[in-house]
Amino acid sequence: MKTKSWNNYLWIASATYLILGFFNILFAWLGMICFITPLTIALFTGNKGYCHKYCGRGQLLAKLGTKISRDKPMPQFMRTSYFRYGFLIFFMTMFFYMVFITQQVFTGAVDLAEIVTLLWTFEVPWAFANATHVTPWITQYAFGFYSVMVTSTLIGIVTMILYKPRSFCVYCPMGTMTQGICKLKNQGE
Repeated sequence: MKTKSWNNYLWIASATYLILGFFNILFAWLGMICFITPLTIALFTGNKGYCHKYCGRGQLLAKLGTKISRDKPMPQFMRTSYFRYGFLIFFMTMFFYMVFITQQVFTGAVDLAEIVTLLWTFEVPWAFANATHVTPWITQYAFGFYSVMVTSTLIGIVTMILYKPRSFCVYCPMGTMTQGICKLKNQGE
């Protein structure tokens, strides 16, 4: 019987991250690990090792998908580079807007907004995740980053239910960025 490696359990870290944000929004900063690590691995190795081996969200979707996925193929348009890069632009816009609002809170131009939004539109009440004991911009960044992470996870879950379990991986913004890095790094080979 083959023993599973530690990286087969990273789905637990992904689920724990989502749960911890409910209790203290500052845990959202841990999500930066999922943002920096794939890019770093791609820069140094020239491959998508993170996506294939270490992505906790992909593992979580695969685990949930064994129970609730329809296991149907994705529509062809969702596999195109136009869709992938369009989705990357959408999420990078969301990310830069979050950074802009954080900068506005940092300079005092706007007040801290203690809300998590899904798709920039739907506000999720978050009064019980109070973090008033730290500088407001740190808290604002946490709310914004958690919004990005929860939004992408919910989109991944919807895609997982409708199609194959790891369908989100086809157009995941991090996967698209690491793929671009790998193409640039391996261009001369």
